[in-house]
Amino acid sequence: MIVLGLDTATPATVVGLLRADGVAFEGRHDPAAGERPGHATRLLGLVDEVLASAGVRLDEVTRIAAGVGPGSFTGLRIGIATARGLAQATGAELVGVSTLRALAVGAAGQDRPVAAILDARRGEVFAAAWIGDTEVMSPAAVAPETLAEALDALARPAPRSGGASAPPPLAIGDGALRFRDELEPAGADIPPDDDPLHRVAGRHVCHLGARAEPAGTDAVVPDYLRLPDAEARKP
Repeated sequence: MIVLGLDTATPATVVGLLRADGVAFEGRHDPAAGERPGHATRLLGLVDEVLASAGVRLDEVTRIAAGVGPGSFTGLRIGIATARGLAQATGAELVGVSTLRALAVGAAGQDRPVAAILDARRGEVFAAAWIGDTEVMSPAAVAPETLAEALDALARPAPRSGGASAPPPLAIGDGALRFRDELEPAGADIPPDDDPLHRVAGRHVCHLGARAEPAGTDAVVPDYLRLPDAEARKP
């Protein structure tokens, strides 16, 4: 199986390719401070670059994995529409992948909760947490104070554990960075700002896509978790 992965839920434009031999290739565009995301202008160019690096033709791709969010409304529409178009043009299978799960997979191997946290604007974050493959906090759009309480609960001593506290949850993603001051006092372990764990990686989108069940083109839709800004402002 050859999997092409796309994710445009965050300001970054992320593309990955997983060849049949298990070798992964990546391309990404991270906008500079003050620069608008390049989803519309960079995505297809990155696809071409990654295919060329991997020595793979687009018509050889057997599955396309699209990050479905949560995240940017505009970014998600661009990424999913592009994935649908490529799938229709090539006949490749199409699957949706949680952006939060793809972020958390980057910290695989941790024997503790891993909280994937994305900046949702409006003073909120999109967040979910896993221990290994087990979800311990469902995806939600919450205030950082609410998330801090949830992370604190994950670190409390387990019943009948003799009072031993659980390892501190690892918090990753741009939401963890933005709200570091609120989350660290609750016991969250947040890596330095430049740690790659805070970025969604194309190879993780591909690996999750390889394990997912194929869906019809129309079944892969954005997972917004909350109303768009325009609808939220309606009286």
